[in-house]
Amino acid sequence: MSTQNWPQKERKLFNELLQTYEQKQLSKGKKVADQILKKYPKHGETMSMKGLIMVHLGDRTSGIALIKEGMRENLTSHISWHVWALIQKGEHNYEGALKSYLQALQFDKDNFNIIRETSVLQTHARHYDGLVESRLSMLRLRPYVRIHWLGVALAYRLSGNLVEASRVLEHIEAFLRNVPVRDPEYGELIFFHLRILEDMGELQQALTLLNNNAQERLLLDRPVVIEFRARLLGKLKSTPDADSTQMAEWTQAAEQAWRELLDLNPDCHDYYKGFLANAGVDLDHLTEESRAKALEILDEFSTKRPKATAPRRLALTIAEGEVFKELVKPYLERALQKGIPSLFSDLKKLYTNLSKRQFIEDIVEDIRSKTSPKEIGSPSESPDPTYYLWTLYFLAQHYSSLQRYDKSLEVLSTAMEHTPTLPELYMTKARVLKRAGDPYGAVRAMDDSRKLDAQDRFVNTKSGKYRLRAGMLVEADAVFVMFTKVDSPASYTAPAVDLLEMQALHYLTEVGDTQRRLGKYNLALKTYYSIQKVFQTFRSDQFDFHLYAIRKSMLGPYAAMLKWEDDLHSHPAYMHAVVSTARIWIILFDDPSVGKALQPPEPSAELSKKELSKAKKAARKATVETSQDNDDASSQKARFKPNEDKGLEPPPAKDNDPDGLKLVLADDPLERASKFLDTLGQFGKDNVDVNTTIFDIATRQKKYLKAAQALRRAHTCDPHHPEVHLRIAQFTKKVAALADSEFAVIRPVLEESLAVMKPAEVTLEVFNSQYLQLHSSSPLAVLASAKVSRSLDSSREDVENLLLTVLGDAVKLRIEDALEILSYLHIIESPRADEFRIACGDKFPLSKVFKTAEEQDILRKQCIAPKDGDDVDKDVKD
Repeated sequence: MSTQNWPQKERKLFNELLQTYEQKQLSKGKKVADQILKKYPKHGETMSMKGLIMVHLGDRTSGIALIKEGMRENLTSHISWHVWALIQKGEHNYEGALKSYLQALQFDKDNFNIIRETSVLQTHARHYDGLVESRLSMLRLRPYVRIHWLGVALAYRLSGNLVEASRVLEHIEAFLRNVPVRDPEYGELIFFHLRILEDMGELQQALTLLNNNAQERLLLDRPVVIEFRARLLGKLKSTPDADSTQMAEWTQAAEQAWRELLDLNPDCHDYYKGFLANAGVDLDHLTEESRAKALEILDEFSTKRPKATAPRRLALTIAEGEVFKELVKPYLERALQKGIPSLFSDLKKLYTNLSKRQFIEDIVEDIRSKTSPKEIGSPSESPDPTYYLWTLYFLAQHYSSLQRYDKSLEVLSTAMEHTPTLPELYMTKARVLKRAGDPYGAVRAMDDSRKLDAQDRFVNTKSGKYRLRAGMLVEADAVFVMFTKVDSPASYTAPAVDLLEMQALHYLTEVGDTQRRLGKYNLALKTYYSIQKVFQTFRSDQFDFHLYAIRKSMLGPYAAMLKWEDDLHSHPAYMHAVVSTARIWIILFDDPSVGKALQPPEPSAELSKKELSKAKKAARKATVETSQDNDDASSQKARFKPNEDKGLEPPPAKDNDPDGLKLVLADDPLERASKFLDTLGQFGKDNVDVNTTIFDIATRQKKYLKAAQALRRAHTCDPHHPEVHLRIAQFTKKVAALADSEFAVIRPVLEESLAVMKPAEVTLEVFNSQYLQLHSSSPLAVLASAKVSRSLDSSREDVENLLLTVLGDAVKLRIEDALEILSYLHIIESPRADEFRIACGDKFPLSKVFKTAEEQDILRKQCIAPKDGDDVDKDVKD
C-alpha cells in the first residue's frame, strides 16, 4: 500500500519516522513505526524502516528478518530496497548492495541519495561504465554544484574516455571565477587535467595550460609545476613533426627547467637522470662518447654543489676503469670520515661489476692500513679513531657480501675491541652468522646489540625476527611485547594481537613461516589467513575516500590510490601467504594423519589427587573471573543509553577455533587452497611458485586441463627452473596413464601441451639426463633430477650418489640448498643422510644448522641464556 493513499495523520507519522532515523533518534523512531504498524501491520516500507532501526539498536537478527518480511510485502518500494542495500553495505557485501541500489533506482530513478550511494559502490566495484551514467544523473539533478562536474570528469577518466574527461575539465575551468592565488584545490584540478592531456598526447595544449596558470600564480606546488614543464618539453622535442628551431627552443627550455629542479633539490637522482636524458645521454645504452659527456655534466654539478651526494654517486654508476677508481676514492674517504653507516648499502649495487668491487676493496683496505692504531685496544693513538672504526664496519659488510665470513668476523672482532659499545657492529655480526648458517649465534649477537640500546624499536624488532628465524616463538614474543600496548596483558598472545591490529605484515609473515617450519600447521594457517584479512581491510578502507577525494578535489592522488588498490594482491607478503597456505593444504590432503596428529591428547580418565586439586582451583578462579566480567559487563550495559546506535556493521564473529585445530581437519583442503589462490587473479600468472602450486592442486583434483595451463605458464616464466622440470616429468607420467581412463578424450590436448615443454620423441630418462648435464652446477637442479630419477624407479643408491655430488667443488652449494637436499634424504629414509649432514657441517664450518636436533636444542637454549655479568632485561615500558 502506498503512503499517498493514507490519511494525513499517518502520512505525517511516516515522514516523522524517516526524519527520526536521519536524526538518529532511534528509540523514538521505533515507537513511531509501532504506531503505524498497529493500523497497517503489513506495510512493507514501515516494516523495513523498523527493522533497520532494530539493527542499529543491536537486535540484528530480528531486524534483518523484519526487513526481509517488509520487502516481500512491497517489492516495488525504493525505500525497502534502499534499506536492504544499507544492510548489505554494512556487511561489506558491496556487490549485493550495488544490485539492491540499482533495483531501488528502477522505482525512483531521480532519488539523489540513492544515485550518490550507487556511484560510490560502482567505483568500489570498478564498474566504471555504470559510474559514468550515475555521475551524469547526479549532474543533471544538481548542475550548479562543482563537485558533480568533477565527479563526471573523474568517471570519464576511470572509464578510459580521456577525450570526454578533458572536455568536462575545460568546461569546469571556464566557469570558475575569482580563483584565489595558489589555491590548492584548483591546483590539483589543473594537475589532474595536465595528466590527462599528457596521456592523450596533447603535449602542446598541456604546456599552454601549465604556463597560463603558472603565470597567473594559481598553482601552489612549484616543484610539481617545474617537473611537468620539464617532462612535457622533453617529450615535445622528441615528436617527429618538430622542426630544428622548435627542438632547440624546447631543449633549452627543458634544460632550464631541470636546472631549476636541481636548485630546489640537488640530491634527487631522478632530476639528474632527466637532465642527462635531455642532453641526449641514454643511461641504459651508454657509448664512450655519451659516458664522457655524462661524467663531464655530473662533474660540473659536483663542483657547483660540493655538499650534494647524488651527482657523485651517479657518476660512480657511469664511470669505468681508472676513472671510476679516481672518483670512488674521495667518495669513500668522505663517507667514512663522516661515519655514514649506510655507505655499504649505497655502494653494493656496484658489486655486480667485479672490477669496481675489487677497486673498492683495495681502496678501503688501504684506508684501514693508514688509519689503524699502533696497538689494538689503544684507539686514542689512532690519528682518527672513528675513521678507522667505520672503515672496519664497511669492510665487515663487504666481506660478508662476498661470503668470506671468517674474514668478516675477524674484522668485526677488531672493531669490537676498538669500540665495544657500537650496536651496529653486533647487528652486522648477527647478519654474518645468520648467512654462515648459525642462527643461534646470530640471536646472541642481535641480543647483545639490543641490550646496548634497549629503547631502539628497530633493533628490538630485529632481535625478535632473528629469534623467530631460529624457531624460538615464545622467546621472540618476549621481545616484541616490550613495544606493544602498555595495557596489553603480558602473555603469549599479547604481541600477536597488537601487531595484527597494527597490520605488521613483516611480523605476521615471519611468525607464519616459523610455525610452518616447526610443523605447527594449524597455527601457520591461522597466521596466513590473518594476512589475508589485513589485505581485505586495505581493500575496505578505500570506501571512505570515494566521496571525500572528490569533495577535496584530490583527483590525482585518488586515481593513484585506486591503481594501488587494484594491484594490492601483487604484494609479495600476500603472494607468499597464499602459496604457503596452499602448500600446507596440499600436505594435509596428501596425509590426513598430519592434521590428526596436531590435535591435543585426550585427558586421562583418572587424575591424581594433586592434579584434581589443581583443576578445582583453576575452575574456581575461572568462575570468579567470569563473575567479575559479568559484573563489568552489567555495569557497562547500565551506562549504555537505550538509544545508542550500534551501527550497521555486524559485531566481530567469535573465533571458536583460535588455534586452528578444527581448521586442519577440514574435509575440503584442496578446495580451500584453490579458493585462496584464485584471489591472486592475474597477479600470479608470471610467478613460478604460484603456477607450480596451482598445478599441484589441479592434478590432485584431476583437473588436467587446468594443470596443463599452469605448467605452461610456469615454463614460460622459467623453462629451466628445477620445480618446472620436476613437474614436467610428473605430468608426462600422469598423461601417459590416462589412456584407459575417462580422461582419454582430453589426452591429445594434454600431449600437445606437453610437446611444447618436452619433445614427444624424447624419453623421460633422456630428458632428465639432458637437464642434469645442462645444470650440473646447480644443487637444486641436481635435487630435481634426483627426484625424477627416483620416480623412474632408479635405485635409492643411485639417487644418493647423485645427491652427494653437490658436495664437489664444481657445484655452487648454498646452506639453504643443502638443507633441502638433507630433508629429501630423510624423506627417502636414506642411510647416508647423516654422512651428508656431517659433510655439509665440514663444508660450512661456521654453520650450526647441520648439528643434530638434540645439539640444536641445546644451542637454542644457550643463545638467550644470560652471560656472566649481564643485567636482566629491564622493562622498556618503564
